[in-house]
Order: sequence, then structure tokens, then C-alpha cells
Amino acid sequence: MSTEHGGHHRSRAFGVTDEDDGLRRFALWAPDAERVSLVLDADSPSPRLVALEDRGEGHFEVRCAAAHGTPYRFRINDDFDVPDPAARASLDGPDSPGLIVDTDYPWRHGDWRGRAWRELVVYELHVGVLGGFNGVRDRLEALAELGITAIELMPISECPGQRNWGYDGVLPYAVESSYGTPAELKSLIDVAHGLGISVLLDVVYNHFGPDGNHLPRYASAFFRDDATTPWGAMIDFRRREVRDFFIDNAVQWIEEYRFDGLRFDAVHAINDRGFLLELSRRTRQAAAGRHLHLVLENEFNQASLLDRAEPDHFTAQWADDWHNAIHVLLTGEHEGYYADFAERPTERFARALAEGFVYQGEPTRHGEPRGESSAGLPPCAFQIFLQNHDQIGNRPLGERLPLLCPEEQLHAATVMLLLSPLMPLIFMGDEWGSEQPFLFFTDHHDQLADAVREGRRGEFAEFSGFTEASARARIPDPNAEATFQASIPDWGGRESVRGQRWLERYRTLLRLRAERLVPRFEGCFSLGAEVLAEAAVIGRWTLNDGQVLAIACNLGERVIDLPMVDTRHAALLYESADGGWTGLSSSTLGPHAALAWLEYGTPSDEAVAEEEEPLVEVVEAVGEVRQ
Repeated sequence: MSTEHGGHHRSRAFGVTDEDDGLRRFALWAPDAERVSLVLDADSPSPRLVALEDRGEGHFEVRCAAAHGTPYRFRINDDFDVPDPAARASLDGPDSPGLIVDTDYPWRHGDWRGRAWRELVVYELHVGVLGGFNGVRDRLEALAELGITAIELMPISECPGQRNWGYDGVLPYAVESSYGTPAELKSLIDVAHGLGISVLLDVVYNHFGPDGNHLPRYASAFFRDDATTPWGAMIDFRRREVRDFFIDNAVQWIEEYRFDGLRFDAVHAINDRGFLLELSRRTRQAAAGRHLHLVLENEFNQASLLDRAEPDHFTAQWADDWHNAIHVLLTGEHEGYYADFAERPTERFARALAEGFVYQGEPTRHGEPRGESSAGLPPCAFQIFLQNHDQIGNRPLGERLPLLCPEEQLHAATVMLLLSPLMPLIFMGDEWGSEQPFLFFTDHHDQLADAVREGRRGEFAEFSGFTEASARARIPDPNAEATFQASIPDWGGRESVRGQRWLERYRTLLRLRAERLVPRFEGCFSLGAEVLAEAAVIGRWTLNDGQVLAIACNLGERVIDLPMVDTRHAALLYESADGGWTGLSSSTLGPHAALAWLEYGTPSDEAVAEEEEPLVEVVEAVGEVRQ
């Protein structure tokens, strides 16, 4: 039950397909149903019913005429109506009829082929708190001016209610109606491409949300009865219809919406390597001739999925190990998942800096081995961050790092984030040092709302400061509109003296990365990382022109010794505090400070020395931003 469309395998099990003769083909895989009917004009008092033909093995389909914008549902056994799980848009949420969508769009930048992975500095954002697709589009020029080269949208599939992080989606093909229309999403992407910004999308293929998923009512075989996830029954990726449902969704985002990449949420809960490899292969086929970036979130640390020698490899993985180790150094926190990094955090951070993963088969605090060896992977296989939606929003009160560590210390860590060859991701607001919380928010109701609120508070019962019920009561209710409102970024904070100071730091660091480092990152490799003292490390990488990039970062409280550097054979890139570069003659670095420089060989290499001189001038020109 499959066909070829646009040169790529497309499922015939779900959704609406435009046929060559002007008709539309409606299909539903409903193995638990005896009869299926199409309900057209489903929001009218007199809907039109069209019986679907039973094609066997649970497949139903019909071809008929239907105009763009027509609301429709499927009726199962003449008993109940359900939305199309592959609807491209929804009338008003996941329990409402789907809408037939005109997929044509007059792209102004249809010749865009994307950016190479090494060029990306990814800016993760939540569409809802920025005012929908049009609100994000209005902020693109400011991001481009700062030096952002890619944005990543948190999930945008249709969710219950008007407020959600996006991980409760139940209609993966439909854009969240409260954010805007499919055409407005395409306009956002088109404008981004015109500004040289790639657009990535976070997608959730490991579960459906707890409200609005009707698949179990007519397609129980979509789920396994012998395995579960933290969100319920595990999706059965062994079935062809199920694999195609999600792969075709990924292809939709790449082909129809022209996204430049996808971030796959928590693939450890999918736990089907064959499906993941097929997902990679078929989405890459759909993007033939364009740069496509496929990024994993994967607690299993499966380095083999990132192996460049494999044709179906993924581009990179979110490097939670890197984040967790540096977070412990910045804050001293050691509860929850930080417990695995509480011992020897400096050593763990050095390993993450050099090899991407800390856990490469070693046992965690639970005694189970985690991970595969990652030492042979290039730095660009790891996407690093100081903050993201999880690491802020999964805190009880949603605090950001500017409230958890000194500004100078965070500045030093930002140098390591933005200048190393590992791939940086920043979260909306990082660039102006936002102190606004980003809280976990949903829009559930009745018993589900109660369960989510109490479940959220129960998660932190073992955390210091929240062992008492009265303390947990302070954790904001995810379903309260005030929780959502409190998470809207304080965009005006950019204009404060402090905000401008942070923006200038980011602007300078991103300009240095783009102009001086990115051209040298292709083919670079790690020379390792060394622990200099408690909370202080130095990392080194050989670049593709033979020069060595070195970054020393001291997050500790005391002056530390540095390896001797002959400044006649090196050029300063950036120093977060005055005096460090001059201090290299005495080989020390002060507390809460970072230094980055290039080592370029012998004194006779005059051409290289001349080329690097402007680097020092750039840093000196922004001396006023230093503390």
C-alpha cells in the first residue's frame, strides 16, 4: 500500500493526497474498524458522508472532490468520528475536524540550498511565547544582525489547548493553530532564508500527548502491548504503516515547508535502530541537493549513529554530558541528573570538551553502563549549550544561569561555548543575559490538569528545598495562564545597560567565530583537553590549516597556572577579562576568566602572523564590554 510521490516513497496509509486528475485521495489505516466513512464539511449541520473502500489489512481509502479549506473527519463503524491523524491543519485543536490545505506557496527564496553544518549557530526558541509564526518572523533581522545563522523551533504540531511546550502533540502533521497557518509558517521560513538563516524543527516521534490521541480507538496495533515509555505504551515501529507515518511526516517538513533540519526528541524512547537509520536515509533523499541537518537527543550516547563513515548517520547529538558537567562547575548543583557529574566535574568536563561524551560505556549512578566510545568523532558531531528549554524549564522555578552564577563566570563559559569547534546552541534570551524564567506550561483541564500539576510537583519531592509539601506548592501550576505569561521573554531587556553589555559580547564572539574560525573548522580534530586546576581546563584543536585553537577557561575562584605560550607565535582571539593575554608571559589566568588564541607555528611564518593581527584589534575595540 505505497506509491511514489516527488521521487520518494510515500505512505498510502494516512492522510490526504492530491491526485493528478484533480481529485483528492483520503486514506486511513484502521485495523480495528469494520467500516470507515469520510465526513466532509464536518463542522456543518449537514455534513456529507462518503464511504471508504476496504483495501484489506486495515487500509481504507476513497477518491473524491473536496475544496481547500474543507473541514473533514473520519467516521468509524458509524459509531464515532475522529480527526485525521495526518491532517495538515486543524480547525480548532486536536479534537476538531482537520482542514484540507493548499500546499502551494510562492517561495521568494526557492533557490536556497542551506548552510553547511559548521556554519550554524543555532538559536532555540518557543514560537508561542514569541507571538506565533509572525512574531518570530519579526525578530529575525535582529537575530541575523547579532550573528545567529540558524533558528530551531520547539515542536509546533497541534497540541491540546492554547499553551504547550509542544511535546504533548497529537497531530504531528498539523501546525499548532494558535501559532498561525501553514502559509504563515512558510512565510517565516522564507524570510529566514532571505536573511541567510537556516530553520530547524524539533519533532517528537517517541510518543503522543495524553489528550486528543484517538489512534488507540481504531488502530490499537499502532502501539505495543509488551513495552512502555515514561508517557505510556511504546509506539510499534516494527510495523510498516507506523514507520511510514513518522518518516512521511519528516519528509513533509523537509519537502513542503523547506526546513533545513530536524531535531529528534528523546530517541532513546524509540529504541529501534533500524527505524532511525531508515528515517535518516529517507529524509536525506527528500532533501537531495540541499544541506540537511539531523540532530538527536539520545540518552544512550550511541556514537555509532553519528559515524561519518555510515551513509545513514545523523549529523550531531545534543551533548547533555557537556552541559551537565559545566553546569555543576558553574552552580555546584548535584541533584537529579547532575548527580552523575558531581564527582570530579572538572575531569568530566575536560573529557566532554575533548570527546563529546563523558559516559562512553561507564556505569551511571544507577549502576547501568551508558554510552559508546566517541573519541573518534569530530567536534562537530556534538551540539553544546549552556541552557536550553529542558535545562531551564525542568527546574522547579525555571531559573536561568544569570541568577545561579556570577556574570564573569558565565561570560567565561560563554567563550568556550561560542569559540570551540563543537556546535553551539543558545536559548532565546541568552544573548542579553535574560533573567526571565522559562517555566513548564500546558493547557490541560479537569482531572488531567490536576494530574499534571501534582505530577510536576511530585518530581521534585526529593530535591533540597522542596521536600515539604508547602515548598512544592510554590512550584507554578503548569496549566495557569500566569505560568505561560511569566515565560514570555523580556525582549525589552536587550535595551538595558546590562543587556547591551551581553549583546556586545555575543556579537563579538559570533563575529570571531564566523570570520576567523568557521573556515578552518572543516576537518579539524581535538588534541585533547587538560585539567589545569579545580574548575579550570584548557582545550586544543588542530584546524584545517595546521594552526591550533586553544581555549583556557577558569571557572574557579583562584588564579591558576597556564601552560607557557610564546605570544610571538600566537595571536589572541578573545579574553573575557583584562590582563590574561599579557599574563601569559607569567603563565597565569585569573578567576572566572577565559582566553582563546591561535598558535600558528614559527616566527618565519610572517604571512600568518599578519593575517591574525586584526584579531587582537577586534577584541581591543570592545574593551568596554569587559567587567
